[in-house]
Amino acid sequence: MSHILVDTSVWIAFFKGSIDQDSFFSLIDSNQLCTNDLILSEIVPSLMLKKETDLIEVLNQVEKYDLTINWSAIISFQAKNLSKGINKVGVPDLIIMQNAIDNNLKLYSLDTHFKLMAKLFPLQLFDWIFPR
Repeated sequence: MSHILVDTSVWIAFFKGSIDQDSFFSLIDSNQLCTNDLILSEIVPSLMLKKETDLIEVLNQVEKYDLTINWSAIISFQAKNLSKGINKVGVPDLIIMQNAIDNNLKLYSLDTHFKLMAKLFPLQLFDWIFPR
């Protein structure tokens, strides 16, 4: 079973209750979800400020994949994106994509540029749970 790397956009939608909570919890309970330090660094600081210790605890229980950044690949990804008209993709999202590809993870994101990039790169997307 392939793990599902959950992007920041999905975690935020989950915390706001705008995706199916029961289905998402079933993915958490079955240990299918994973994260990385980049995604955590985008989410945890605001949760700390809001004193959302329960949510931080949930995130800390999710399996974490180490990041190994291949800057040559990141540059290549961005060059190919730009040549195909996929503009304004930030370096953090390129790193997240690289992490998913390198570890054979499915990426679950609500950001549409990942769908565009999946047509250019060997990025597997997860789209079982849809926003309400």
